[in-house]
Amino acid sequence: MATIPFTGTARPFTADAIARAASAIGCDIAAVEAVIEVESKGGFLPDKRPKILFERHVFSRLTKGAHDAAHPDISSRQRGGYRGGAKEYDRLARACALNRAAAIQSASWGAFQIMGGNFAAAGFADPEKFCSAMCQAEDDQLAAFVSFVKASRLDDELCRRDWVGFARGYNGPDYRANRYDEKLAAQYLVRSLPRPRTDPTREGPIARTLKMGDVGEDVARLQAALGLRPDGDFGLATKAALIGFQTKQKLAADGIAGSRTVAALQARR
Repeated sequence: MATIPFTGTARPFTADAIARAASAIGCDIAAVEAVIEVESKGGFLPDKRPKILFERHVFSRLTKGAHDAAHPDISSRQRGGYRGGAKEYDRLARACALNRAAAIQSASWGAFQIMGGNFAAAGFADPEKFCSAMCQAEDDQLAAFVSFVKASRLDDELCRRDWVGFARGYNGPDYRANRYDEKLAAQYLVRSLPRPRTDPTREGPIARTLKMGDVGEDVARLQAALGLRPDGDFGLATKAALIGFQTKQKLAADGIAGSRTVAALQARR
């Protein structure tokens, strides 16, 4: 089977991208972060391909059932057949061999899991241009999300945190089956909690390994070292800035502040 090179630069979110997107929509930063957390926890696989989920029922509909009998695992009126992670690309590759345009439109892509069939609402002229952007950067995936939310008129629901309304419009009529609205509400609550009070000018060592979700003085020191506002909450912007630093320092770009990363940061002081 030929390899389909859905691999781009896979750049992570830039430091202020989510804040700018939230401003463009008019919603809280925490609302955008909640969607990312529920949909994907990040836009790319370790091999730098966008996270996808191939929907065989969509492929069947777009191809008018032409491949249902011969390829029921990738073309069927019934949902399912998922393999998860990188194995979804095996399914996509087989579908592309049958009908590439329909295959791209039958997968959900990136940090916000936007269906390829929504390429126009996401701001693209055709499925290929949409797919190319999804492969390049989480910022591109974010821009597609902003366009899609506005085109779908879901910005009002997101702004007023109407999770049921947003879930119905974004995830479809079966959103209750996986408690999509409840998951969004829970993630929003976590991400909108008051940030811990920290003293940005306070000097001291970073005493532990830090990763997304951590809070406290050590996180504030890490953020200060990265040139960020030290709010003491390790979120997506902190992870993006940390990955950028690790890449420049030729360290493992995993977004986790371990001993080698901390040593490199503190050596700059």
